[in-house]
Amino acid sequence: MSSIRNAVSRRAHKERSQPNARRKFGILEKHKDYVVRAKAYHKKDETLRVLKEKAASRNPDEFHTKMMKKVHKERAALRDPDEFHSKMMKGVVDGVHRNEAQKNDYTPDEIMLINTQDISYVRYKIQTEKKEIERLSSTLHFLDNTPCNKHIYFADDRKEAKEILLKKSQMKKSSIIAEVPSKIKRKVASSYKQLEAHKVRAAELQNVYDEMCLQKELQKKGTKRKLREDELVNPTSKPVYKWRMERKR
Repeated sequence: MSSIRNAVSRRAHKERSQPNARRKFGILEKHKDYVVRAKAYHKKDETLRVLKEKAASRNPDEFHTKMMKKVHKERAALRDPDEFHSKMMKGVVDGVHRNEAQKNDYTPDEIMLINTQDISYVRYKIQTEKKEIERLSSTLHFLDNTPCNKHIYFADDRKEAKEILLKKSQMKKSSIIAEVPSKIKRKVASSYKQLEAHKVRAAELQNVYDEMCLQKELQKKGTKRKLREDELVNPTSKPVYKWRMERKR
């Protein structure tokens, strides 16, 4: 019976396609596509519901390891008002546990050491840029400039001088400079751009290095003051400081 049933021609049921007026919205969504989308929506909705329920039922006073380094506003106020005021300045507000502000426990010597390491890194980058500039300058050739080499010939009489001038003119005609290919020209142009970029970067790093060295010197001990414009021998836009003379032991 199954073979007979398959032998009978039946109508092929096709799924409806997207109407021509809605072609811009893509393929028409089928029921199976809706089921996948609905399951994903309900899964996200259930996750949000569980998280909201946990947040609503959470105990704010429940112990946590971070509470070892936190301060509560009311308890701090009852224990020591002065300490409470100092804690308030560090970010404890309205009875909410807040992380204590990170204290700057570095000594002046350690700060000087950190600044020295930064200066050393900037100096290293300046040296790297200068080496790259030297490498590019040594490899690049200024093809546009004609060589200015001179060759002096000595002749015993006028006849020999005329012969030398004739040979020189023939050598000039025979030595025709070949045209440089466009590919090499492009490479040379890009190399010149890189050279200019390295020069600009080296100048910027040098300015940063000078500023960092100045800040490092200002952190050192000693009486100093900033000179006024009328006190400068060579006027400049950068600040100039003068240290008081101290006798060295």
